[in-house]
Amino acid sequence: MLLMNADSLAQKEAWRKRGVTVPSFDYHAMVEATSAAPTWIHFGAGNIFRGFIAHLQHQLLEAGQVSTGIIAVDTFDFELIDRIYQPYDNLSLLVSLKPDGSMEKEIVAAVAESIKGDAEGIRRLKELFTLSSLQMVSFTITEKGYTLYDLQGEFLPTVRRDLTTGPHQPEHVMSIITALLYQRYLAGKLPIALVSMDNYSRNGEKLQASILTVAKAWLTNNLVEKGFLTYLEDESLVTFPWSMIDKITPRPSPQVEKSLTELGIGAMSPLITGKNTYTAPFVNAEVPQYLVVEEKFPNGRPPLETVGVYFTDRETVNNVERMKVMTCLNPLHTALAIFGCLLGYTSIAAEMQDKHLKKLVENIGYLEGMPVVVDPKIINPQDFITEVIEERLANPFIPDTPQRIATDTSQKLPIRFGETIKSYLRRRDLDVQSLFFIPLVFAGWCRYLLGVDDQLAPMPISSDPMLPELTAALSGIKVGDLHSYSGQLQTILTNPVLFGVDLYQAGLGEKVENLFLEMIRGKGAIRNLLQRHLS
Repeated sequence: MLLMNADSLAQKEAWRKRGVTVPSFDYHAMVEATSAAPTWIHFGAGNIFRGFIAHLQHQLLEAGQVSTGIIAVDTFDFELIDRIYQPYDNLSLLVSLKPDGSMEKEIVAAVAESIKGDAEGIRRLKELFTLSSLQMVSFTITEKGYTLYDLQGEFLPTVRRDLTTGPHQPEHVMSIITALLYQRYLAGKLPIALVSMDNYSRNGEKLQASILTVAKAWLTNNLVEKGFLTYLEDESLVTFPWSMIDKITPRPSPQVEKSLTELGIGAMSPLITGKNTYTAPFVNAEVPQYLVVEEKFPNGRPPLETVGVYFTDRETVNNVERMKVMTCLNPLHTALAIFGCLLGYTSIAAEMQDKHLKKLVENIGYLEGMPVVVDPKIINPQDFITEVIEERLANPFIPDTPQRIATDTSQKLPIRFGETIKSYLRRRDLDVQSLFFIPLVFAGWCRYLLGVDDQLAPMPISSDPMLPELTAALSGIKVGDLHSYSGQLQTILTNPVLFGVDLYQAGLGEKVENLFLEMIRGKGAIRNLLQRHLS
């Protein structure tokens, strides 16, 4: 069996026979160059990094446009470093899944070093942050990684501790980043760009706000020098570019593992870490990908525009993000997640063969979303959504599940749908009460929260930080018994945190309630409702 490690990169013919492309650049020279003068550190060592971002730098190395790689850090799940990075010399096998069923396989060798965010790792990072060669720090830590507060608006316990103890032994990832920036400040106020590449709107703004919150608390407690805050707020030295990222990198597929094993590639088994991260030495991913970044890099950056990254102004980044998150992809994903779970699907692609569900996402996107989409000019919204519906979501070889996408739905609704409702409310030429399919999704989500599918079988609910509150609010409702409903939805539908607006004030609350009541009539009620409105 052929094993993926630094030594095996020399076995080019053996890899070629297995259809795997190996790097042509000198991997060991890249590691040495990165150690001597690192340019890029990335926090969040998961699949989107390995299957997209690291591959961008890999392409630059292949083209001879850069000589250094990326230093990968994980502060949440140390098993990724211990079991997926270091045993494979920080290499990943990228498997690109095409709609025709074919696979492109390539070893990505752009990661020079991998670091855990423990005490030892933070010491190493503090050394790296004092080097003038460092140009950028990027992040794929999910939106929760930037959050400092609990649902009651109070500081999380780890954050509260960090704010009183200062930059010496930080625990929360935002405190760690702030402490590292303090080292960079002490080393001579060195310039740096901090780029959130996480999948949500105004990501750079949230990263900046979290870091400034920590820094201001430390300054108030006399734990840092006064000039530190001035340094962080000086855009000639420290920037927080906004970005939009888009590529589906689902959980590792057993079919992909089987294929690799049959080719004679060993040690490719997926694993689930103790923190419930689904990972593998390989990353299976779709081919389409987009990354749009605000051009604000005070210490320079890699020439990523040569490998397909768009660099532009903040307004354009925001428009691309709004196009994707509010109209052309994310709302469609959420709708499929909710109804896919209710109807017993375990594949997004299989849902797209369901004429009712395909019509649902077409209506949400083309009919209700497109009237308020802002054309970002660099990517055509009509072409983007058509690619999403006809090619990306329908790709049968992308092993993505509605159950995965249904995770944290309460955190997604206000952006993915609430912003569209707000746009309708602002526009005199649009009638918010004409919306039907977005309210249908809200009703479906409330029905989903009952934990019973359309055949009245128990159904697991994906994790969500607001799940205890939501299920408590729906207490007493029984599918098949309309009399068990006594207005329980009203607590949920009036909550602007969930939908971006009070749905009753927006004129949609009663519509959601009525659709929900139709869905709890009994067995098959959801399918019957979809059939009536989407045939």
